[in-house]
Amino acid sequence: MFSYPAGIDVSKDSLQVQVDLLDVGVSCPNAEDDFPGLIGWLLLHQVTRVLEATGGYERNVMKALQAAGFEVIRINPCRAKSFAKAMGQQAKTDPIDARLLAQFAAVIKSANSRITSAEQDDLRALVQQRENFTQQRDDDKRRFKTASSEAVKPALQSHIDYLCEAIKLIEKMIRQSAESLDSEKVTRLCSVKGIGLVTAASVMAYLPELGEVGRHQIAALAGIAPYNDDSGTHKGQRHISGGRFSARRALYMACWSVIRYQPDFNARYKALREKGKCAKVALIACMRILLIRLNAMIRDGSEWKGDVA
Repeated sequence: MFSYPAGIDVSKDSLQVQVDLLDVGVSCPNAEDDFPGLIGWLLLHQVTRVLEATGGYERNVMKALQAAGFEVIRINPCRAKSFAKAMGQQAKTDPIDARLLAQFAAVIKSANSRITSAEQDDLRALVQQRENFTQQRDDDKRRFKTASSEAVKPALQSHIDYLCEAIKLIEKMIRQSAESLDSEKVTRLCSVKGIGLVTAASVMAYLPELGEVGRHQIAALAGIAPYNDDSGTHKGQRHISGGRFSARRALYMACWSVIRYQPDFNARYKALREKGKCAKVALIACMRILLIRLNAMIRDGSEWKGDVA
């Protein structure tokens, strides 16, 4: 039986679905009560692969489609815009966007369709909320230092104190959520000197594939895999690109601590700097080694080896 790819343009209130090869489409509300009807329509038109852009409003329909057995691929909206530009598409409407996503789904490389559990979703939401609180606290601390009027400082300090307490409370919730999700993984990650609970939870939230994929794929998922820039006789510098920014940010901060506390990483970083590498390039290289070793540790169920050369 022949199968067709479909594209879904997602908004807060509606879903615009197009099957380009059949030149058919449908619009339905973005509500759980209407997902069975959408699934029935997709099955009727022999759709097996669905492509949608990320943004936040796609999560519920993605889960419903995954549970129904569809291969669901989510892409960064920038990739969808680049594809539309490459196809010479200037106009923009919901049906046009959905049709372009369907065309993209027909040519894009297959991706693993991962169904996240409720515990995984809870942990991710808690980690993200902690990041929001931390950002608000740091912003208010800067405002406090530069406040031009003494009248606003008590209000700022009160809000800072509230956020500090809120961060402590949510960190307790993060610990409970992470241990409920996978207590063994939390213990192993926290056994690495330089990695604390928040980093371990962030890695679990943003890289649930840790320990389940190979070294090259896990580095690519985090956006710290170097890519060639060669053409003919030109041999350009390799650069990192893409990946998950949130995972990369968590590893970025953790790697500084690992370099500080672990002699082998400290030696690796210094050796790269002595070879003329800039600080950020040297750090990214250490991040990649750190993630690859964490991935192997979780995959093999082994202990962290701090003296690996």
